[in-house]
Amino acid sequence: MLPPVPGPKEVPAPTTAVVFEPSSWPPSISVVVPTYREAQNLPLLIERLAEVRRAHGYLLDLWVMDDDSQDGSAQVVQRLGYEWVTLVRRRGLRGLSLAVLDGLGRAAGEVLVVMDADLSHPPEAIPRMLATLREGADFVLGSRFVEGGTTDDDWGMFRWLNSRVATLLALPLTTVRDPMSGFFMLHRTTFESGFEFNPVGYKIGLELYVKCGCRKAVEVPIHFADRRRGTSKLTFREQLRYLQHIRRLYMFRFEAISQVAHFLLVGLSGLVVNLVLLTGWLWLGVAAPVAMVLAIALSMVWNFILNRRFSFSYAQDQAVLPQFLGFVSACSLGAFVNYLVSLVVLRVVGTPQLAALVGTAGATGFNFLASRLYVFKQRHVVGKQRQTRPTEKSSGAHVRGPRT
Repeated sequence: MLPPVPGPKEVPAPTTAVVFEPSSWPPSISVVVPTYREAQNLPLLIERLAEVRRAHGYLLDLWVMDDDSQDGSAQVVQRLGYEWVTLVRRRGLRGLSLAVLDGLGRAAGEVLVVMDADLSHPPEAIPRMLATLREGADFVLGSRFVEGGTTDDDWGMFRWLNSRVATLLALPLTTVRDPMSGFFMLHRTTFESGFEFNPVGYKIGLELYVKCGCRKAVEVPIHFADRRRGTSKLTFREQLRYLQHIRRLYMFRFEAISQVAHFLLVGLSGLVVNLVLLTGWLWLGVAAPVAMVLAIALSMVWNFILNRRFSFSYAQDQAVLPQFLGFVSACSLGAFVNYLVSLVVLRVVGTPQLAALVGTAGATGFNFLASRLYVFKQRHVVGKQRQTRPTEKSSGAHVRGPRT
């Protein structure tokens, strides 16, 4: 969950759901654009949005959430002079996803749109996306990969493959064909129903889709144009952060299954550590009984560290020593459970290997339950309201033009 950070004025959000009747259509629209060193692209983007605004009579405002670029972006907004365009210079917590959440929290529109500043997303698609939202969708994406969607011809094989792999990783979370899209639209009420926003990296759309509980995502075909000015912010580090983000979303959507999977993988790694250490001690001439004790102890510490970091990461803010002692106790009891189950199964089937396998499975189940319910307990605060909108605000300044 994002920590509260002091910042400039915040536009209060409606406390009741907005129902779009035909007489109130089109609704007010807020477009949020995160930027970092995009001064070259801002004039074209703003003028294209201005044309969409004029052609359709939209009550549309634009929030440029700039991560203190110091490249003249503020001067661009001032020179264009549109009253409906606001640039917020962010000097606190920065990053694309945090900038988007900051902007969505400030914007007052009944419909919220997020798009990039590099002109890869066509503002001219907003009317069609708005019509799709009106037809009952709760999340609308501008998509490259549905029928009618296109990309520029100079996409290389590596870029195409990277996009496809990222899409496959998101399949357990959504069935849309372009979940990586950074061009999307949703109702303000949908955004306000979300909680525990904790994005990492640049795929904020996937974060909102999952944590706002969206059920009907619809893709609208767009032409995805390559950047013509400025430099891309997509680095190898950002791609690694996407993997971390996907893991967090798995934990959010499939908490119990994810915990079991993490626990089993940690246990498997602990077995490898145990065997490697045991072999090493024996090679150094340590007596077998002592080597076995050392290997078991160190692999237990290894398992504790990894389980605390990954399987039960929500408990990292709790005291380490009581958790470690509890983990050791649970593992010791698990070993006893292993022994008892193995004896019982051995009497039934008469095969030691099968009995040991069933005993290990029983002990693993016991260790997981003991770890989840006793060692790494989740704290529940009575009466605590869930977070329905992000509270992160960067410190910064507003820049706005003087005319409409």
